[in-house]
Amino acid sequence: MFKDQSLKSKLGLVAGLIFCSNFFLSLPLRSASALAAWALSSDGSLKLRTSSGTKLDAFFQPSTNDKGERVWVDFPGELSRPRTLKGNGSVKEIRLGKPSDGITRLVIEFLPSVELEYSKLKLIGISPNTWELKFIGLESNSFSSIGEGNILRNSIKRTFEKINIQDLDISSLPNVPYGKYKVVIDPGHGGSDPGAVGINGLRETDIVLEVSKNVSEFLTKKGVKTLLTRNYERTLDLQPRVEKANNSKADAFVSIHANATRGKRKEVNGLETYYYSGYKGYSLAKNIHKQILITSTQSPDRGVRRSRFYVIRKTSMPAALVEIGFVTGIYDASLLRQKAYRYKMSFAIAKGILNYLKVSN
Repeated sequence: MFKDQSLKSKLGLVAGLIFCSNFFLSLPLRSASALAAWALSSDGSLKLRTSSGTKLDAFFQPSTNDKGERVWVDFPGELSRPRTLKGNGSVKEIRLGKPSDGITRLVIEFLPSVELEYSKLKLIGISPNTWELKFIGLESNSFSSIGEGNILRNSIKRTFEKINIQDLDISSLPNVPYGKYKVVIDPGHGGSDPGAVGINGLRETDIVLEVSKNVSEFLTKKGVKTLLTRNYERTLDLQPRVEKANNSKADAFVSIHANATRGKRKEVNGLETYYYSGYKGYSLAKNIHKQILITSTQSPDRGVRRSRFYVIRKTSMPAALVEIGFVTGIYDASLLRQKAYRYKMSFAIAKGILNYLKVSN
């Protein structure tokens, strides 16, 4: 989490920290530091590379009479060589040390004249072992870049284990009253609109149509009536999707998508789920998100978020939109390309929907 800490008192939570808590790996005391490399670029962005599965804590401390504002990040494991690096421009200095046994601390101290917008500071996990924190409030290019180590080295694991689907048993899915519920499944994009196109031509529409059909099949086998907004590769605008859902009088609506970044940044990966309003919409999104994280334990958790996407804003029933990975991400794309992984992701989405139906009515 990101914390605000003064010399006199701990002021509590200031801003959310998005990190991959599901792949927390505890390290023994006096082990090597989980911090592998760091870089503070002149545009005010701090990038970190850590051991895979590391949990971080980040803190903010306001300025005092003789010291500027400070931000520090704590890592598991001990630093072998504590040191202080002289800063430049608006950065006074950078310190790497051991505040206590088993902990490494990276401290960025700014000049007293610098005022950060600390309520907007977020340390974000962008892959299983890379992180980014943007210092909001700094003047552009107010210092020269500083860093140690190679941020990109081994930033994404290049080999992936073969996905095993033998343990996927329909009987392990939650039971709901047979024939009581109806769910609309919406495969995003289609036809003339392929959606995101990622690494080696990996297309969003191909992935989400297959996953949506699988989700529908899983739900049907558990006695849930399903309706696909499209069941083949065709162009379909947003409004017809909404009309089809609203006319169906369904109990839930789930739109399935794959993500992409501007500029096709390969280091950005992760899972996220959206809702628009209401407790039931949030509960649907939360239940789905929980299950997809269990399926892909090494994918960064980008959270359950509120959004105004048309298809979840205009539908009349509880609705969620799930992004099952980045087709532009080196880690996610390698998984999404595997049919067995897509099958497991479908199973997870279906399980999340069934869990929601069990507790919502």
